[in-house]
Amino acid sequence: MRNIVVAEFISLDTVMQAPGGAEEDTEGGFTHGGWTQPFWHDDIGTHFFAEMNQSEAFLLGRKTWQIHGGAFEPIPAGDPFGDVMNMMPKYVVSTTLTTASAWRNSTLISSNVVEEIRALKAQSGKNIYVDGSSVLVHTLAAHDLIDEYSLLIYPIVLGSGKRLFPDGMNVNLRLIESKPFPSGVVLMRYGRA
Repeated sequence: MRNIVVAEFISLDTVMQAPGGAEEDTEGGFTHGGWTQPFWHDDIGTHFFAEMNQSEAFLLGRKTWQIHGGAFEPIPAGDPFGDVMNMMPKYVVSTTLTTASAWRNSTLISSNVVEEIRALKAQSGKNIYVDGSSVLVHTLAAHDLIDEYSLLIYPIVLGSGKRLFPDGMNVNLRLIESKPFPSGVVLMRYGRA
């Protein structure tokens, strides 16, 4: 059985919206896009590659899949980060897409989402990696499908935006690991209690 690992960049108030760029996701009037950039440190990149070595597939919501695909699909072979993102099998959950051909190695899940994800988890192998994808993460949490949260917590409070946990959710977790980075970001890994 494979584990689903939700790996997110989050603010202290658990906002996960648009960490990478100003125009990444402005839904709801969000104006703080790119909030992670001042806190970048190469150790965060090293951490990402370590997590990828423990994973064999991405599970993404439509919007995150489109953002990632638009950024990584054009990168030519030979770029270490681009190669990881492009070569890894990807499952995109969407009820509006009709094809997943815009980003190589992608498979569309458009119906029976929870059952399809349970079937993916039931296979043997390495972790299934989820990032971004707030609507999908809320669905996974509501159906108790998340095995681990790998959170890079940034020393910033944004005050608004899409959050990691939906309102009213109650979940008990156990700490697996904590690790500070020189830029003030802290890795917090939690598993099921």
